[in-house]
Amino acid sequence: MAIEMLSYRQLGERLGCSRDAARELVKRLRLPRHMANDGKALVCIDLSEINHNPASTQSPAGPLPVTASQECIEPKQEGAAASYQAALERERERAERLMAELLRAKADILAARGTVARLEGELAALRLRPWWRRLGRRKRQPSNFDVPQTVFASNAAA
Repeated sequence: MAIEMLSYRQLGERLGCSRDAARELVKRLRLPRHMANDGKALVCIDLSEINHNPASTQSPAGPLPVTASQECIEPKQEGAAASYQAALERERERAERLMAELLRAKADILAARGTVARLEGELAALRLRPWWRRLGRRKRQPSNFDVPQTVFASNAAA
């Protein structure tokens, strides 16, 4: 048979498997690939050289016979399944607690970011004021040369 250039879909149809299975087969066999003008990969393949038998996805015709050893194993499996179920429940509760903690931390972070943005805005507004206006807003500290107002009030009354 001659060498053919097939896409993965065409190769899958020829081999009786899916497109993804055909792609994996090409990777495994390291067959040469080329890109077509439409962006699809084309595989150089000689179908007579490939010995591909797709795995059967159908179950056997009837149920499997139960042996004595399987009957002894089933109660042990039920006990193991119960312990696995308990471990799964513990892990689920732990995951839920961690998720709640994570959500609380996220809310705290968002609140902190809002506070930071507000404070940065106030700081930027203060920086935009000229320095002499900022001096007027500060409370003046009394100096030694200030005369108390009570002296003037008593002199005015006399």
